[in-house]
Amino acid sequence: MSEAPKAPKAPKSSETSAAPAAPAAPEVSAPTIAVTGATGRLGGRVARRLADRGVPQTLVVRRPERAPRLPGAVAVRGDYADRAAVTEALAGIRTVFMVSASESVDRLAQHRAFVDAAAEAGVRHLVYVSFYGAAPDAAFTLARDHFHTEQHIRASGLAYTFLRDNLYAEFVPDLVGEDGVIRGPAGRGRAAFVGQDDIADAAAAVLSRPDDHTGVAYDLTGPESLTLDEAAVILSEQLGRTVAYRPETLEEAYASRASYGAPPWQLDAWVSTYTAIASGELDGVSDAVPRLTGHPAAPLADVVRAALG
Repeated sequence: MSEAPKAPKAPKSSETSAAPAAPAAPEVSAPTIAVTGATGRLGGRVARRLADRGVPQTLVVRRPERAPRLPGAVAVRGDYADRAAVTEALAGIRTVFMVSASESVDRLAQHRAFVDAAAEAGVRHLVYVSFYGAAPDAAFTLARDHFHTEQHIRASGLAYTFLRDNLYAEFVPDLVGEDGVIRGPAGRGRAAFVGQDDIADAAAAVLSRPDDHTGVAYDLTGPESLTLDEAAVILSEQLGRTVAYRPETLEEAYASRASYGAPPWQLDAWVSTYTAIASGELDGVSDAVPRLTGHPAAPLADVVRAALG
């Protein structure tokens, strides 16, 4: 804190007047909330919402120079796998918004290291972005990582809230090939695609009053559960070109993606996105978004339209 300015000397006259008091410097509260992934789409959305609410925050990112410049926010370096750096970054932090790490073969190990560092730093509450239907035997292979991360958080002794997101609605147009066809072994299964703006609104509500949400897992979904045939119709209307869904067998799905040269775990993740839909694990609409945010969840058509500008 800077030294207060010294009062001016009294004027040389028979009458002296007290010098006017220097205006007090505004107090700046130290952040008690940390947000990870602020350079990404979801973490950035959450950070901006907290800034709009006037909430001081620490942005824990791998490259601080890329962090968004927001009022009341300070960016610090902290890679999930670097326990010492994360422990230092989270010193004095009460609540952490933890976005899952980028997809990788060692993502679960990174998550465990981050959670251990948070506990060591004295963090009290972890709000973790998990996945809808997280389970040890989930069809979607990456949902298994989320389950084991949740278990590790529970075992850490930290208070927690889990935001179990369905598939991102913004991701759906990316399923479309150059020929306008969505291909995958999803059959007639359904998914309740959810927009990232709705997830960010829900996260900001939880972070603003974390004690009200201790020990709760929220399923965050859109307002409708769609087959890929139905999603293709919506995309056709919003994109202004014909989009169709063409089911694949498992063998066809792996063969059609083999040319990308991805490692086996990545191929499994890509294909199991569709088999999770086929199995019904991503079906079902929750009221968590409207309950947490006070507004309805956005349907796929609205999310795609907004993304198109």
